[in-house]
Formats: sequence, C-alpha cells, structure tokens
Amino acid sequence: MAFEIIWSEPAIRQLRKLDRSVARRIFDKVGELSENPHRIVQKLVNSPYHRLRVGDYRVILDIQREVLRILILKVGHRKSIYDR
Repeated sequence: MAFEIIWSEPAIRQLRKLDRSVARRIFDKVGELSENPHRIVQKLVNSPYHRLRVGDYRVILDIQREVLRILILKVGHRKSIYDR
C-alpha cells in the first residue's frame, strides 16, 4: 500500500535549479514518503498542504489519501518557499 509520488512541473524546475547534491538529498527524502508520509511531514498551518524538511530546504506537498498519491508542489529554500 505505497503512495505514488507525482512531481509538478514547477517543482521539477525548482529542483533542477538547485545544487546537484542538495537536489539528490531532496529527491531521496521524497522517495521515503511513499511508505508512510505522515511519519516525516508536518501539516502547514491554515493550509491543506504539508511540508517536508530537508536541511535548509522545504518541500511543499499535497497528500491525497483517497487515491494514495503524493503531489509535490514546490521545492525551495526555507527563506523563500512560503512566499506567496
């Protein structure tokens, strides 16, 4: 009963802009979500989304329990990820 992980186009672009070693760490950490995402993510306040912390970087994601899918929405540095 693993979750399917889907990367949005903006998230893929943001990941590609990052340093290769940072991008690899983020990609590997996101891969760990497929088994039990709620173990390592936190729900964002006043938002339907969750965040995953990887060092100074954050991954904003939507956990769709009904269809066992995790949609990766944004990837970025913690300073700028929450800007609207």
